[in-house]
Amino acid sequence: MNGAQIHLLLNHIPILGALFGLVLLVFGLLRANRSLTQAALLTFIVAALITIPVDRSGEAAEEILEEKYEAQVSHDLIHEHEEMAELSVALMLALGALSLLAFYFSWRKHRFATLASSSVLVLALVVFFMMARTGHSGGLIRHPELLQSTPSPPASSQDDD
Repeated sequence: MNGAQIHLLLNHIPILGALFGLVLLVFGLLRANRSLTQAALLTFIVAALITIPVDRSGEAAEEILEEKYEAQVSHDLIHEHEEMAELSVALMLALGALSLLAFYFSWRKHRFATLASSSVLVLALVVFFMMARTGHSGGLIRHPELLQSTPSPPASSQDDD
């Protein structure tokens, strides 16, 4: 597997993790359910950790695209995706750090636990929006590097009757 394939395999996890964590956190806060809230916070922490290899493999994917498929991809789309990804990664890592703090407060039943979790909710909304936009911008990039490792479909003959 090359960097581009790893990137395409993993890049959906932080987006879906942000969405899944948001749903859990909303229900956890509305129901004042500490377990649901903590599950949401852990989801954000894991999503943030997975964002690191997504970011690194994105750099590898860019190199592969620019070296081998220069004529087949839009450099403007790659640049736009990279710029969005830099902001999205920073926001997701901030969400992971804030979620870790909120989890600690919740676990210790600290008086700031609800405030910290509410702050996570606000940041998670921003992160999900940015991650979804970043994913969309990445989806606009053509992926010829995947053709290299997949067999060609057999040629079919069609009769004109």
